[in-house]
Amino acid sequence: MADLADRPEAEQVEILRAVAVDAAASFGLDVVRLEPVLVAYNATFRVDEGARSWALRVLVGSHSDASHVAAQQAWQLALAAEADVLVPVPRRTTEGAWQASVRSQPAAGERLVTAAGWLAGDDVGTFDPSVASALGATMARMHDHAEGWSAPAGSSVPEYRDALFGDAPALLDARVLTTAARDVLRRSLEIADAAHARVHAADAPRILHADLHAGNLKRAGSEVAVFDFDDAALAVPALDLAIAAFYGDTSDIRTALDAGYRSVRALPDVDPADLEALVAGRQLLLANDMLGSATASLRAQGEGYLLRAVARLEAWLATGRFSRSVA
Repeated sequence: MADLADRPEAEQVEILRAVAVDAAASFGLDVVRLEPVLVAYNATFRVDEGARSWALRVLVGSHSDASHVAAQQAWQLALAAEADVLVPVPRRTTEGAWQASVRSQPAAGERLVTAAGWLAGDDVGTFDPSVASALGATMARMHDHAEGWSAPAGSSVPEYRDALFGDAPALLDARVLTTAARDVLRRSLEIADAAHARVHAADAPRILHADLHAGNLKRAGSEVAVFDFDDAALAVPALDLAIAAFYGDTSDIRTALDAGYRSVRALPDVDPADLEALVAGRQLLLANDMLGSATASLRAQGEGYLLRAVARLEAWLATGRFSRSVA
């Protein structure tokens, strides 16, 4: 029997839909309709239950275990209650757990599933200066709150201290690489990892979202709502800013992001070259993840994406400024 990652995407969706249906029962949901929203690193389904809707997330490519999920859900609740941050409100199972565990042979064994209220509003999709400013302020409130928050007993939070977040550098073994391209990746990893070490030595780690891009935001009037806490980890605030800057890499968007952040708290005291290395580190992480993705369509794009990443990283090494506009 083929592994889940090797099946056609339409077949994956149907297998994961069956997992979501079983999980919905564990959360005590009276399902009227259950539809896939996004199948990528994880699989998100919208469940309509009369007048209410929920997001069910089946963990597929996630590194999160049950203890990580418990910390993610607890922090979301605390942010909503204490930090004036708009987030999905998590739902427990009928037995009081933060996640359902569904065993499925076609889905390659046990799958964890989380549930949270469906966020109203339109998906942001792409950055503009107004969204970047709102995100900067929201991010700063999250960082303020994180300084005094700790994970509850029985939960845990991973820590990110390098560009690949602890993963092995699979991208260096890609067959498509020339010797020169592999050298670009090695040098980029060395510089990004050294920058991570310096910023961590200079600041206190606290829980971060660590995936604040426009695809994880919804519009809420003049504010933004934040979802997808699957990558939440202990790190330093500069990492969140660098990740957002990777996706909004024009000068006007970066300026608006910083201004929004400064409206709440001071920007992290980080050498600009180190911050740029953290931005470049996001490129390394994404290229590495795509090559090993559990989603067939992403994995198929992996080698082409890696070559674009090499071109962008080569330009960064030459100029000191990372930009996704490099083809």
